[in-house]
Amino acid sequence: MKIIIAPDSFKGSLSAVEVSNYIDIGIKQAFKDAQTIKLPVGDGGEGTMETLVAATGGTIKNISVVGPLGNAVQASYGVLGDGKTCVIEMATASGLHLVPEGQLSPLTTTTYGTGELIKQALNDGYKSFIIGLGGSATNDGGAGMLQALGMKLLDRDEKEIEFGGGELNNINEINLAHFDERIKDCKFLIASDVQNPLVGPTGASFVFGPQKGASMEEVIILDNNLTHWADIIETTTGIQLHEKKGAGAAGGIGGAFQAFFPVEFQRGVDVVLDYIQLDENLKDADLVITGEGKVDNQTVYGKTPLGVAQKAQSKNVPTIILAGSTGIGFESLYEYGVVSINSIINNPMSLNDAIDQAGELLITTTEQVVRTFFYYKTN
Repeated sequence: MKIIIAPDSFKGSLSAVEVSNYIDIGIKQAFKDAQTIKLPVGDGGEGTMETLVAATGGTIKNISVVGPLGNAVQASYGVLGDGKTCVIEMATASGLHLVPEGQLSPLTTTTYGTGELIKQALNDGYKSFIIGLGGSATNDGGAGMLQALGMKLLDRDEKEIEFGGGELNNINEINLAHFDERIKDCKFLIASDVQNPLVGPTGASFVFGPQKGASMEEVIILDNNLTHWADIIETTTGIQLHEKKGAGAAGGIGGAFQAFFPVEFQRGVDVVLDYIQLDENLKDADLVITGEGKVDNQTVYGKTPLGVAQKAQSKNVPTIILAGSTGIGFESLYEYGVVSINSIINNPMSLNDAIDQAGELLITTTEQVVRTFFYYKTN
């Protein structure tokens, strides 16, 4: 009996590594001799860097950068086991988790710290990058990141603009004279499952702005400002970002990468699955168990459970999904070789209680589902 354990984190509760460990315990309580292979996964967002570093035997470096609110925060980047590839998870420098409740402000939050991470990695000699986009607190179109890397964004008085998406309408000129020349000789693989354009009703501001604290009035301002930003970029580079797929990722930083970096975009979960060698580990497997905090209609847009299930389906290995909760539309995952989707909540409880008991709930649910699965498989 060979079972692959490949979950994402349960955000706000357990890391992907912790989820994997609890699932493993549940399996062993049902079948103590089962062969289990733990492959924690990320999809470009929170936990992706740690997953890739752990999978390749790499290292993590910590530095102080400018956080989304303009204050100093501790961030980090990873180096894969090859010693050559740098992994940056933008959320470590510019993420929502760095903004205290009640201080969300996409009009003023900045990606400057993400640019500082890239600059430090360049200073340390790295030329190959994996950039995970997700969990950002920003809507500045990547302007702060570009400023940290030497780009001058000037207003009509030839002064640099301040931080935040609320400042983009003041840009009159993009001065590339001091933009870090080392970037053109590097390779950037952008790990993101977001296909949204930069602007419009499905763009960065309208779709993601509210979860970053923007009111509807502010969403309209941010969208107009990103449109102006895209106009200036097109005038400067000839690249039109307005409707470009993926440009709206992480508050528009996806567009900044497309316009000013040598990049390749790839679905975040696929980047991780390649590095953890899921395909190879699926050989002779009887079952895959994956999961994340909430499984719903958003999961089918490239999140971890979908990516894992698709890989498993290609090898004719069934998948079971465990979730903290399930929402509308999760049933569509059954089209991808998923045989069962299970919430770990087993009785009425508060969110705080569910978070506190997540490990125990995972163990119990895992034991139940694998007992059921293998009973029917062998009878």
